[in-house]
Formats: sequence, C-alpha cells, structure tokens
Amino acid sequence: MNTIRNQVQLLGHLGKDVELSNYDSGKTKASFSLATNDYYKNNKGEKVEDTQWHNIIAWGKNAELVGKLLSKGSKVLVKGKLVSRSYEDKNGDKRYITEIVANEFVGLDAKQQPF
Repeated sequence: MNTIRNQVQLLGHLGKDVELSNYDSGKTKASFSLATNDYYKNNKGEKVEDTQWHNIIAWGKNAELVGKLLSKGSKVLVKGKLVSRSYEDKNGDKRYITEIVANEFVGLDAKQQPF
C-alpha cells in the first residue's frame, strides 16, 4: 500500500489553447482545460455522452513544451496529481478549485511526438 499516492491519468482533448504565464521569479506556468468523454446507456437504452472538464496546469519546461506543442482540439494523455486550493474572487467570496498539476504528457495527434 505504500506505493499508492495522489496520481491521476487523463486522456482527452484540449478545450482551448494553452495559456502561458511568466512570473518575476522566472517560472513559467501553462494552463488549459481538458475534456474527457464517457459513454453509457440511459434507462431507454439510448447511448449518452458525458463530458467532464478538467483544469490542467504545468510548470517550467513542461509548461514551455505544452505551450509550443498543444492547441485547442489536441488529443493528449496527461499524468499528474490533484491539487485543491481556494481564493477570493473580486467580490470577496471564497472560491474553491481543484486542478491537475501535470508532470508528464503524451501528444497523441498524428503530427505530434511524445514529450
């Protein structure tokens, strides 16, 4: 059981282009949304598609690579960990968000190479 840890793997498509942010500390952050699809049959026997959206972030060299190689619609396999945080919005209300901090990516479009 010691090998079980906070680990997530998702296969999906980017919902928008990657947004890159550069900080004064020299760090680069990439963020994008990833859509994953699941299919099931409802009680009428009809096939139903369920799309879930995930917030993905990457840092450093991974962020730079993602920014160069991925764009809206790209198919990608992402491996990382779940991170939850809170912040205050412009109205002073506390908001909570869960993101996947990715450390490995495999681009699955025909024109991409794994990175």
